[in-house]
Amino acid sequence: MGAIRIGTAGWSYKDWEGIVYPVRLKRDQHPAEYLARYFDVIEINTSFYGPIKPELAKLWCRKVAGANPEFQFTAKLYKAFTHAPGGAVQPTSAATLSPTERDERDVKEGLDPLAEAGKLGALLMQFPISFKNTLENRDYLSHLLQRFEAYPRVIEVRHASWNSQGILGYFAEKGVSFCNIDQPLLGRAIAPTTHATAPIGYVRLHGRNYEQWFEHEAPHDRYNYLYSEGELARWKPRIEEIAQKTEVTYVIANNHFEGKAAVNGLQLKHMLTGRKVKAPGTLVERYPELREISEIG
Repeated sequence: MGAIRIGTAGWSYKDWEGIVYPVRLKRDQHPAEYLARYFDVIEINTSFYGPIKPELAKLWCRKVAGANPEFQFTAKLYKAFTHAPGGAVQPTSAATLSPTERDERDVKEGLDPLAEAGKLGALLMQFPISFKNTLENRDYLSHLLQRFEAYPRVIEVRHASWNSQGILGYFAEKGVSFCNIDQPLLGRAIAPTTHATAPIGYVRLHGRNYEQWFEHEAPHDRYNYLYSEGELARWKPRIEEIAQKTEVTYVIANNHFEGKAAVNGLQLKHMLTGRKVKAPGTLVERYPELREISEIG
């Protein structure tokens, strides 16, 4: 079985203060450095909203190295490549995407310091459910994969039309990883899978907040969901199956509101290893379900 790395999507959330992190942590320690004590990977979230500044990428690498030498980052691709400018109002397709050469250059300038430090586990290209399996979209995807072929690439597609043997064969031919996801099964949303099309396996847990998935007052409402132990337990054999077919599998909890991603990440880590996990004291205090499986550290 290949290695399994579990972590959270992002680290910069104001609602994590006093829950995941001690109050005023940033005065003494970088949040990524703090999280690296408990997890083996963080999926960089800010890179979706804009290319990473090279100096920040170098800083993050230095910060996590001391806390966990084996720690890795994965990074979301800048949304200009994967999401229509109109957001949820405008469906995403090849016709609505027009990233520039400057966008590509800026993204690569931010990714390269991570790659050179040996800290870039994967580049995640995440598309919304409106991005369907059409000839035009397949052509766009093919070109996009070429633009970033220097990095280990993972594709997340949320529409069920992509879940086909033809697409899996194409991904395998290109050495591109298929992202297996857990999301509310609304409309033609893709259901949980255990696909492995490259040496890297990838799993993302978005939560199952059906009521606020498409209609929410604040963006974080969508990710306000805590998986039950039973729901996580059904992902354990799936993750193990993916890990049997890959060299490394990244498992990312994206249900970030009020630290729920950290809770479920630690629970999964315990389920997969059978050992107690180290956990932040503030998180255990907020979520007592961690007490039996964790040690404060």
